[in-house]
Amino acid sequence: MSTPFHLTNKTILVTGASSGIGKQVAISCSNMGAKVHITGRDKNRLNDTFKLLSGSGHQQAICDMVNESERTAYIESLPALDGIVHCAGIITPFPVKFIEAKQIKALMEVNFESTVLLVSRLLKVKKMNKNSSIVFISSVSANSPYIGGAMYSASKAAVEAYSRNVAREMSGSGIRSNCIAPAMIDTPIYEDTIRGMNQTAEEYSSKYPLGIGKPEDVANAALFLLSDASRWITGTNMLLDGGYTLTTL
Repeated sequence: MSTPFHLTNKTILVTGASSGIGKQVAISCSNMGAKVHITGRDKNRLNDTFKLLSGSGHQQAICDMVNESERTAYIESLPALDGIVHCAGIITPFPVKFIEAKQIKALMEVNFESTVLLVSRLLKVKKMNKNSSIVFISSVSANSPYIGGAMYSASKAAVEAYSRNVAREMSGSGIRSNCIAPAMIDTPIYEDTIRGMNQTAEEYSSKYPLGIGKPEDVANAALFLLSDASRWITGTNMLLDGGYTLTTL
């Protein structure tokens, strides 16, 4: 049976692939037939991801996306891509009254500036094939504020705005740009978040009618947006929240 829901013969770049969502996206892409290029900053964890990839033709490389020379050299080494899932990012809570210039720079440099510079360079040096797909990992917090999340929410809202502009400008080449905005996903970050909250995991998860999300849930959405099945979708933001926002209306 023929289906557009596959990545056979596609070359996909996954950033932030050493753990969490990025790790699962890389694995799922390989399971769907893609040749996957993965990058991250932790050599050992990135290699752990690489060992879990199905098929052949995959590549891994250590790269700090904030470092201009590393980022530029890595982009130059890449083949032409059919898709990218940009998962690299950080979450650092800052109460609004304590935010200073150094906090803005530290978080926005990773979550927004390096994101823009990565994609813009890929487009400039023609590393994105026609009809390719760009997927950014945003967050439900871009539109659902939380205590300490001012900078993180702002960075993800900025990524969503940038993605829409990419979609508008690159439509002539058939290049699509979309965001996935997950709520809480069961990753090591989730465990760290729960430890810092004044409630149990059970109390927090009760806010999610469908339960806490899994990395596979985000990966499956990314697979759809990378595949030809989503060829008519661009400039959108896919909310993945297990019903969380329904409980906050």
